[in-house]
Amino acid sequence: MKPPFKKSRQKTEEPLVNTRSGPSHSRLDEAASALSRVLTFEYPADAVLSRYFRDRLALGQQDRAFIAESVFGVLRRKLLLDYIAPEATPRQLLLLWLARIGGYSGRELGALCSSEETQWLNSTRAQGTLPLSVEADLPQWVIERLPEHGEDFIRGLGRALQESAPLDLRVNTLRATRDEVLARLEAEGIAAAPTPLSPIGIRLQGKPALSRHPLFTSGTVEVQDEGSQLLGYLLAPRRTDLVVDFCAGAGGKTLMLGALMNSQGRIYAFDVSEKRLSKLKPRLKRSGLSNLHPLVIAHENDTKVKRLAGKIDRVLVDAPCSGLGTLRRNPDLKFRQSPEGVAELVVKQTSILNAAARLVKPGGRLVYATCSLLTTENQQIVDAFLAAHPQFTALNCGELLQKQGITLECGDHMQLWPHIHRTDGFFAVALERTAS
Repeated sequence: MKPPFKKSRQKTEEPLVNTRSGPSHSRLDEAASALSRVLTFEYPADAVLSRYFRDRLALGQQDRAFIAESVFGVLRRKLLLDYIAPEATPRQLLLLWLARIGGYSGRELGALCSSEETQWLNSTRAQGTLPLSVEADLPQWVIERLPEHGEDFIRGLGRALQESAPLDLRVNTLRATRDEVLARLEAEGIAAAPTPLSPIGIRLQGKPALSRHPLFTSGTVEVQDEGSQLLGYLLAPRRTDLVVDFCAGAGGKTLMLGALMNSQGRIYAFDVSEKRLSKLKPRLKRSGLSNLHPLVIAHENDTKVKRLAGKIDRVLVDAPCSGLGTLRRNPDLKFRQSPEGVAELVVKQTSILNAAARLVKPGGRLVYATCSLLTTENQQIVDAFLAAHPQFTALNCGELLQKQGITLECGDHMQLWPHIHRTDGFFAVALERTAS
């Protein structure tokens, strides 16, 4: 049996691509081969590509850039491509994406296609009026589980999810201020700007390689989507608090909480995966924080959890979810997830939220969050929890953020949409325990 709250979404991102490189016979063959492996949807697309590149060390940077760009391009528009050319092979899907969406000219492709492929491309149907699911490139079952905002809203959301996500950074305020980091980036010719919502976020233009940059190796910045950063401000831990990050994963949000607390108080980072938590160790060392304590737990009712019942000031539950809010980064998730999988996740989410709630002391705060867009994983979970736990009440997320200088129109829950807020899709609610 799988661990009861193993993360279902992928934290990794599409490979960083800096340079657009044109197709060649060999690149086209390699991209088609890579795409055929990805389209089994047995493993995350980024993991499949990473393995593919490891097995082909002779591929150059531009080769990898072309393969990554085209494979992820097909995934983002696969429902449209399937509609235009039902039963197309992976190579045909790739050619169709290059011709219809990727912006490659007929001259570029003509030299690479056989006469049969050229004839096939010319024979594919015109787009015409598209069904909503095809236009948004979202499975119908996903559309049916979105909040009811109308077709125009879904079209806008779909278009945003078809784009590549920007690269956001979070400044570690123990190391530097945002202005200092921006000045450093500007001096080095790296285009960047403050994120519009998070006071400690930076959005880069393009996707420069940062893994060896001094700002990264010194722990001054971490890669973190702006929407994810807002969760820390909803939790708003105080410097003397006892805090639990209940589903910590690799610890990105845990590190932010530690910095908000100025490395004071105490934070427990819980996760059922020792492998995921092990990724926190080098990040923790770089960060300069001393108030974080990673703990591997067997399940949400582990004795390590139970001994903290009623003692915790702040609890963050970034619950395992479908991850559909991250489709800009992980477009394969819309094909790897299913209604049955979401139903299983809802059971896990309910169990985790109930277990985490037992940790909160009277007057304490619990933040439940997902990077899902679906009401079944979000509002319905919270509504059922509040009905069963009258000792908790929902706080106004807009007011909590306003107190920290963040202006965002939201009420009892925060819902971030890629086409409106330019972040990943996030849902969050802040709950206060008002009684024993």
